[in-house]
Amino acid sequence: MPSGSLLAALAAVFLSAGLGAQEKRTNVILMMSDDQGWGDVGYNGHKILKTPHLDAMAGKGLRFNRFYASSPVCSPTRGSCLTGRHPYRYGILYANAGGPTTPSRYLLPKEEITLAEVLAERGYRTGHFGKWHLGDFEGKTRSAPSDHGFDEWFSTARKVATLNPDAASYRHNGKKVEGPLKGDDSKIIMDKALPFIRSAVEQKKPFFAVIWFHTPHLPILASEKHRKLYPGRKDKEKHYWGALSAMDEQVGRLRKALRELDVARDTMFWFTSDNGPEGKKEGPGAPGTTGGLRGRKRSLFEGGVRVPGLLEWPARIVKARQSDATCSTQDYLPTVLAALGIESPAPSRPMDGVSLLPLIDGGDFKRGKALAFQSRAELALIDGRYKLHSKLGDAGKDKLYDLSADPAEKKNLAGENPALAAKLRKTLDEWRKSTRESLAGADYRN
Repeated sequence: MPSGSLLAALAAVFLSAGLGAQEKRTNVILMMSDDQGWGDVGYNGHKILKTPHLDAMAGKGLRFNRFYASSPVCSPTRGSCLTGRHPYRYGILYANAGGPTTPSRYLLPKEEITLAEVLAERGYRTGHFGKWHLGDFEGKTRSAPSDHGFDEWFSTARKVATLNPDAASYRHNGKKVEGPLKGDDSKIIMDKALPFIRSAVEQKKPFFAVIWFHTPHLPILASEKHRKLYPGRKDKEKHYWGALSAMDEQVGRLRKALRELDVARDTMFWFTSDNGPEGKKEGPGAPGTTGGLRGRKRSLFEGGVRVPGLLEWPARIVKARQSDATCSTQDYLPTVLAALGIESPAPSRPMDGVSLLPLIDGGDFKRGKALAFQSRAELALIDGRYKLHSKLGDAGKDKLYDLSADPAEKKNLAGENPALAAKLRKTLDEWRKSTRESLAGADYRN
């Protein structure tokens, strides 16, 4: 949690914001799937998978055609959703350890300021439901949701099966969950998230709900009911698509509840995935699809980081739209703060995300800064339509792609346009210098 002096400063900012009553009621939901590819939704052209509720979101709200996870693996992206910063600033460099008894490799530092902390100080009820993966719930690597601003949580530190999940992996407000847990894991998560939302509405409190499903991460399993939606397909396809359809049902269940509670209009409801699909190659054994994009999970090519992105917010988005602007999970925090009229709680710290509010409101939007990536030795930078891709130690081998004309990243333009490649490389090098300073603790001394 932030220090007492920082919390006092935050409170002063909130008191001086002068917000209208309607803005104070704006609720926020960050929903995320786990390893769902850009093509793993009906609205992006999947010919078999049934996702009617996500499709309905796309048909009512803002559909981001170029939305990016901050990392090609899960833990780093999750931190970016809460901090607005790239994971190479706060030290979650890759996915945490997956074993149930193995300590986490990384944890979200207590010095990071999360969206939950900022909104809790403003009087929001804050809840986390599902996969956390930003540290353990006890021990030396403890970094639980309650350590970062969440007052209600039903969460796992790591993966669980998507059907009949292990109850021992879940904690409810720090306490072990008594099992067994039966049925689809997405429903089990929503069974906890909905009472939290209802309670907040009954108390006339705004809420911030983070709902992070495990679907469709391995081990991916679907009930017979949902497997029957895909007759004649291979078993892994039935389980993969069935689990996604089961998750989609819970999206619909939440949307219905928001309408019944009469809060749908004033709720910012975001949906995305934490990275691209699992598997070396799409096929019956690895049904996740990138929709034709190059690369998959663990890769900084488009298929590893370009993911489904949606925002439904009837108060501000009255007509369905699509956008080809470059947007990211890092943009959640600055966008929410801008929408609520809250100034940055730490303006001296580098912020990699930008406010998407002008885009949401239908005005002219320019990102204003390039979107940079690093995952181990792999590097990338997106500036408008162009993308630079590189690896550490590959001096002179940078690749340049025009994502507008070549989203599958097949044609390297670095030789044709060396000046642009050099310009983007300079921007990338400057960004890397800044992240190294952040990792060394410079941000926490300011």
